[in-house]
Amino acid sequence: MTDVVVIGGGPAGSTAATLLTRAGLDVTVYERKTFPRPHVGESLLPATLAILDDIGVLPLIEAEGFVRKAGATMSWGRTGEPWSWYFRETNRRYPTSFQVWRPRFDQILLDHSRAVGADVHEGVGVREVLFEDERATGVRLDNGAVVRARMVVDASGQQSLAARQLGLKQWDGFFRNLALYAYFDDCPHLPPPDDGNIFIESAQGGWTWKIPLANNVSSVGAVVDRDAGVRRIREVGRAAYFAEQVAAATRTAAMIGDRQPSGPVTVVRDWSYAASRMTAPGLTLVGDAACFVDPLFSTGVHLAVSGAHLAAAQVVSALTDATIAAEAAIAYERLYRTQYEHFHQLARLFYAGNRSVDSYFWATRRITAEDERSPREAFVRAVSGQTAAGYERSVLSRAELPATFDTALTEMQRRPSAPDDIAKASPRLARGLELIRTAVLGENRFEWGYAVRGEGRDDVPVSPLVAHLLHNANGQRTIAQIAQAIATEISRPIAEIQPIAERATRLLIEDRVLLCEGSARRAPRSTS
Repeated sequence: MTDVVVIGGGPAGSTAATLLTRAGLDVTVYERKTFPRPHVGESLLPATLAILDDIGVLPLIEAEGFVRKAGATMSWGRTGEPWSWYFRETNRRYPTSFQVWRPRFDQILLDHSRAVGADVHEGVGVREVLFEDERATGVRLDNGAVVRARMVVDASGQQSLAARQLGLKQWDGFFRNLALYAYFDDCPHLPPPDDGNIFIESAQGGWTWKIPLANNVSSVGAVVDRDAGVRRIREVGRAAYFAEQVAAATRTAAMIGDRQPSGPVTVVRDWSYAASRMTAPGLTLVGDAACFVDPLFSTGVHLAVSGAHLAAAQVVSALTDATIAAEAAIAYERLYRTQYEHFHQLARLFYAGNRSVDSYFWATRRITAEDERSPREAFVRAVSGQTAAGYERSVLSRAELPATFDTALTEMQRRPSAPDDIAKASPRLARGLELIRTAVLGENRFEWGYAVRGEGRDDVPVSPLVAHLLHNANGQRTIAQIAQAIATEISRPIAEIQPIAERATRLLIEDRVLLCEGSARRAPRSTS
């Protein structure tokens, strides 16, 4: 028996395997394909690099010679004129990212898992997850062999092995799309400083991407309505239909010219889905095996590796502390689903706001007042309880969104300011929020801690000192009184505790966790 079986050696599986092995667990990875193997999804986000750095593989990625990506250029929104946004505007640590060749990128990550001690088997597929009394106990391989494990991590990609086996996979009703893609040699791209950017162009039947890769290779794809795409492919074939879609995107077509794909056109259907449940006793779903959102914002690899970071923490917690196992599973799914929903709603808003092309594809993807979620609710979900910033703000500013979005954005940017004499303030917890004891993400595992929870916003983990402050913030006791009580309870000098309590209170008021009568509202900063 092994501690953990990981199904799949893609970015989610390899990242989870590396982290679990480093945590001292025996990890066995089964990957059906032999690497390098073909895979689409070449465009990385800067946030992904932080995780790659954490697992120790970033220097290998940097040394590989992948194309540097400064941001994205789009022909999308109110007009068809191209516009760009750049990572450096909001990410000082990683002002650029990479356009990677996925066969090589995925191989580097899996080889790294092997190097840190994971037992990696390529060319060995998993047929099913085995259960006893509703708990996952191992897997059955394609050759019939049974491998027992204390935990199973399903990172099987869009095959979604466990989700299909358990009937958990739910297709997205909004993004009913189909993608076609191929590779081209020696195509020109955008001029500097956008020469490493992904180029996205809306067109009559959907939208196209063009990604510059190393060795003068370009990844070119088209995302179209699923039903319309299937009908047309049956009529003319995938290669001819792909050529039609590229030709309709005039700027993309101009860069490709009369060049032909260097290989076959690949079709991927129904790209957006989520499992109704991402954990079960002894089982954790991660990466594309758990969810995938429309590729508009290049979030596939990021959701995979960030989810693997959370999944590894959940598995370590479950195997080392039975008292927190159930709560850690709940916390994992809450955090991971929040990430998914964030990108899902952002893409949904951007589809709805495109006015550069008038067609059936875009008309059916616009949010109306009769939609299942109000425009304001969709916006709040998209920005996850925080002001829109960085590329999200830039992207949303280009879309023609309902007026209620602008109202919501302005309101969310009008952050309350704390009273000048904060020590005499008597704040209280905002309506609809509660302080809870729950599993919070610690150093590579979930730990018991405290968080502020409320509908429509992310959990906010807080330190024990801040939890004590919130517990006593009843609208009657002053911050000075609360600080004195904390200092007495933990036997620390009041001179040490009160400045901390005052700074924390100011931040909590600005974040609308605490309310203080008479607090002024700070005007939003200009976003021009």
